[in-house]
Amino acid sequence: MDRDTAEPDADALPGPNAKQWVNFHQEYSAPSEYSHEFVWDITQAADGPFVTDVDGNVLLDFTCHIGAAPLGYNNEKVLTKVREFDLVEPLKIAGQDMYFGSGPSPKESTVPGSSHLMEKLTDVSSQYGMDTVFLSNSGAEAMENAMKITNDYRAPAKYGIAFSGSFHGRTLGTLSITKSKSVYTRNYPQIDGIETVPFCADRGCDADSCDCGFFAGGGSQLRGMLAPEGGHVDPDEIAFLALEPIQGVGGYRFPSEAFMQEIAAVTDEYDIPLVVDEIQAGIGRTGEIWASDHYPIEPDVIASAKALRVGATIARSDVFPDEKNRLGSTFGGGDLLGSMMGAFTLEAIDEYDLLDNATRRGKQAKERIRDDAPDSVVDVRGKGLMLAVEFDTADRRDAVVEAALERGLLTLGCGEKTIRLLPPLDATEREIELGTGIFLEAIAAVSPSATVA
Repeated sequence: MDRDTAEPDADALPGPNAKQWVNFHQEYSAPSEYSHEFVWDITQAADGPFVTDVDGNVLLDFTCHIGAAPLGYNNEKVLTKVREFDLVEPLKIAGQDMYFGSGPSPKESTVPGSSHLMEKLTDVSSQYGMDTVFLSNSGAEAMENAMKITNDYRAPAKYGIAFSGSFHGRTLGTLSITKSKSVYTRNYPQIDGIETVPFCADRGCDADSCDCGFFAGGGSQLRGMLAPEGGHVDPDEIAFLALEPIQGVGGYRFPSEAFMQEIAAVTDEYDIPLVVDEIQAGIGRTGEIWASDHYPIEPDVIASAKALRVGATIARSDVFPDEKNRLGSTFGGGDLLGSMMGAFTLEAIDEYDLLDNATRRGKQAKERIRDDAPDSVVDVRGKGLMLAVEFDTADRRDAVVEAALERGLLTLGCGEKTIRLLPPLDATEREIELGTGIFLEAIAAVSPSATVA
């Protein structure tokens, strides 16, 4: 497949082979969410955003596996480096029981492992004074560990603060701070002491004009909750404030400047540990390594995963417990391939100026859609290549997702009526033009009065 000339070529989806694979999988799989009945044929051609399914359909993937494949498929920017090594077995070791490396010293090693990945993560987080990392398997684990270490750091703590619309994972602990769809949380026990305040999205919200409820009477709900007179939460008893700098599952909601300034001011004034969930928005997706870098906040803990290929909890050394047995995970820090891919991804972002590319290509995508979208599109927003298109109704949003798939473009819904677009960080001008063109055709197909330039 030639990425420079490839185009989507799809018949009816799912095809007959895909249906067989889906039925086979579901025969043994517990019920879970699947966005499309798309079955990637791992033996067939794929490059960047282009991928072939088991029926021979070529699709343009603008989901990047919800950002977990930041450079798409078989990207030579990382694959070339992986090919240089003879992979070993086991690729995953009990990473809290032993170390792994190659050569006489870390500086001379040609195989980046978990130690090198942690070094790179502290380097890209040094602006926040972070120098210590705990690796795990997933984003939910990264958030669980963030909650653990801040509770220990602030002991005896009674409270945690979360925001409406948030999504932090599906483990029991993270479900207590997940405040989006009730289907994620109902029938499960909750951690005591979690307080919820509104997330103030960027719709012109400030202290004088706010329709989300965060600001009230010139102040914020958060500040009112902590006020010495009239408040009901002692700031000294708060373990953490958990924040997605940009909400993902909740609808790609971008915060207002006033909201982020207030978060920065309150966490600084009361010395409340700020835990930022960068699982979907981090590792270059927004045109900065961390989405937090766009805002005036000063995180105390960063939770990362997805594009990193492993989970990571990043903080200052003083935030982590001193005792060696307080944190642990069988495969935490022991995923050789995941650590290698995470390190190579960070190298590629730097080597190929992908932060700048994400910014430029994201601007191109927003301008193209804004210029030609019909009135059924009520908002087009984004930073870098973390893009959202909001529709007038949920039904229209769902219809556009299906119409795009019929034309060979993979997209994802989120929130109430929003489609998220996540092209690879190295997406080209041609690929953005191609993908947004197909997307606009899909919109026109379900909005009869719409035209596409």
